[in-house]
Amino acid sequence: MAVDASFVGRTWPPRTYRVGAEKVREFARAVGATDPVHTDVEAARAAGHADVVAPPTFPVVFTWEATREVVDDPALGLDFTRVVHRDQSFELHRPVVAGDELTTVVSVAEVKQLAGNDVVTFRCDVTAPDGGSVLVSTATLVGRAGDDA
Repeated sequence: MAVDASFVGRTWPPRTYRVGAEKVREFARAVGATDPVHTDVEAARAAGHADVVAPPTFPVVFTWEATREVVDDPALGLDFTRVVHRDQSFELHRPVVAGDELTTVVSVAEVKQLAGNDVVTFRCDVTAPDGGSVLVSTATLVGRAGDDA
C-alpha cells in the first residue's frame, strides 16, 4: 500500500514537553557533547543561560515522539517495519535549555515515490509558551518497497 499523499499539509494536535536538566545531561553524555554548558548549570549561567543547554540534536527526544503519532496512523499507510531514516535537520532559533516548556506541532511536509519507495518528510514546529519559534525540525523517512515492487 502506498503512502496517502492527502496527508501533506495536515497537522496534529500540539504536544508539550518540559525539558529536564538531567535529560539534557544524559543526552549530552550519550552523544559525546563535552562542553560544560550541557552538564554544569554554573558553566551554563556563566555563558548567559538560565540552566544547562541542550545539545543541538536534543530536540529529537520530543519531536520524534510527536512524529511517531503520525507515523503510527494506519491511514497514512507507512509500513514502519520497512522504514529507514533518510534525513534529519534542526533549524534552531534559540538554544533549548532545561526548564523550557516547549510545544511541538507536527505536520506532513511532503510525500513522494522514489524508485518504488515511499518517501515522507515530517516537519515539527516547536514554540515557547509566548508563541515564539524555538526551532523547526524536519525528518525524512523512506518506506522501502516490498519484494514484489
